[in-house]
Amino acid sequence: MKKVNIAIFVSGSGTNCENLIRHFADSRIVNTALVVSNKADAYALVRAERLGVPTAVVSKAQLHDPSVMTALLQQYAIDFIVLAGFLPLVPEYLCEAFPRRIVNLHPALLPKFGGKGMWGHHVHEAVKAAGETETGMTVHYVTPVCDSGEIIAQFRTPLSPTDTVDDIASKEHELEMAHFPQVVEQVVTRMSNEQ
Repeated sequence: MKKVNIAIFVSGSGTNCENLIRHFADSRIVNTALVVSNKADAYALVRAERLGVPTAVVSKAQLHDPSVMTALLQQYAIDFIVLAGFLPLVPEYLCEAFPRRIVNLHPALLPKFGGKGMWGHHVHEAVKAAGETETGMTVHYVTPVCDSGEIIAQFRTPLSPTDTVDDIASKEHELEMAHFPQVVEQVVTRMSNEQ
């Protein structure tokens, strides 16, 4: 069976990116073919290069240019896209080109704490301010509307009133490390079985 080539889109330090690359290093199903970032100084690019995965940096203009992105993704024969801390909204043309083949990790239990401006520490600050008794991570399909795609999986962790914003972030990040690669693997496997 032909491996599914995935591209990981990143904007930041890349802990999830590295976790995914390592998870799929010996996979018979998934090949991490490319890491794409909208930031040239994203540490995720260093992590990817150390692990032998090709990287590309795209500007906002390039991201919104179908000819540029289509050529890049075709060059690496990309079948599936994983957003792992990628901050820009994915353009509509890309969602249409990869229907139900783009997934995102959100650091809260959607539909709570989603939408514009809800990323990274902003999410955990909002969870703390709301006095939530639990938080978690959501993996969902990507649509042109921010954080509104169909939910694939959610994982939860309890919070205590004494948890700081950093504590909340740490608890949620542990869930990402434990579960995100497995969810991506399940979705990709299901997709390849349907083809």
